[in-house]
Amino acid sequence: MNEVLSRSGTGDAGSAIDPDEIVRTAESLYGLLDKYAASSDEQGVLHDAVVSALHDVGAVKMFLPRELGGLELRPTDAMRLIRALSYADPSAGWAGMALATATGLAGAFFPADTARELFAEGSRTAIAGQGTKPGRAVPVDGGHLVSGEWSFASGIKHATHVHTAAIDAVTGQSRFFVLPIAEATIIDNWEVLGLRATGSLDYVLDEVFVPIGYSYPSLSREPVTGGDLYRLGIGNLASINHGSWALGVGRRMLDELAAFVRSTGRGLGDAFHGEYATAEATLRSAEALLFDAWRDIERTQDRGDHPSVRQETLNRLALNNATWSMQAVAEFAYRSAGTIALRSGVIQRLFRDVHAGTQHISSSATIRQSCGRELAGLAEKERWVHFRLVREDG
Repeated sequence: MNEVLSRSGTGDAGSAIDPDEIVRTAESLYGLLDKYAASSDEQGVLHDAVVSALHDVGAVKMFLPRELGGLELRPTDAMRLIRALSYADPSAGWAGMALATATGLAGAFFPADTARELFAEGSRTAIAGQGTKPGRAVPVDGGHLVSGEWSFASGIKHATHVHTAAIDAVTGQSRFFVLPIAEATIIDNWEVLGLRATGSLDYVLDEVFVPIGYSYPSLSREPVTGGDLYRLGIGNLASINHGSWALGVGRRMLDELAAFVRSTGRGLGDAFHGEYATAEATLRSAEALLFDAWRDIERTQDRGDHPSVRQETLNRLALNNATWSMQAVAEFAYRSAGTIALRSGVIQRLFRDVHAGTQHISSSATIRQSCGRELAGLAEKERWVHFRLVREDG
């Protein structure tokens, strides 16, 4: 991937990264990603050519600090990149953003010497795992012994390291731990409805020693390396990832439906035309809300301030809205395509992927309910911690 001089506004001011070119390069991968999407879905793992493309375009390092060779993209630029990849293949977009998040956070919050070692020049370090269900970490000399069972480690078949959450058995602190993939027991149990090519397998750790330098508190917001992006916290990063993924997949569903209708040469009548216009408005409105929420946060960070609780509420609400707007569009496309949607093909695969994506915790009903409580002024002195509101003194 060629880079041209252009500040993107985060990280090292001397970085030479053009986010527009990165997005254009990602869009140019459509043919490659689409070519292998069906076979990747069947095999339950991304094709090697797709994985190489994700590395080459910088997707795996989109959240890695620039000082460590990453892109450290602004939120809205990362969203455009994820949207482009997800349009071409939802599994590629999903696995890419999952790998990027764990990889980027490790680079930002690890001690500087550890990060430089892990992300040595030319390395293709990629980290995957699970951060919502904590295991157990017993402190020992020099680190922790980590144990537990985790599910849905998206992209783990393409990872060099595992990223996992565990609770320190002495302090009660939640930490993220990173360890070589070979030290985890991977359970090949990936029998699912959609997003099959993500290979989001379960894994087990049994008293695996992790040096203290290879872990960091899960509530970290002050990076060792990198800039404002990492002060957002992992909960806010979720709406960058899953919101833009939903926008990309929703757009592909509508485009596939339009292509199908044109190819049949049959008119579906005014009722269909009206519903299509409604679906278009639904998707475009969701996109406008999500990008508006993040542009507002970017302006806040550019002033040197931290996002407010209300801004964090709005970005979570925008993510939730994007997810369920995508689902509504997918239902319309599936219904309108008739029996062709039952057969193996793009519309069926996308429909399955949509209904796998809606199951993620970041788009759950409880988060939408919490957003409503905060927006109604009923969450005074509460703040967001990952995916829930908690008392500030709690």
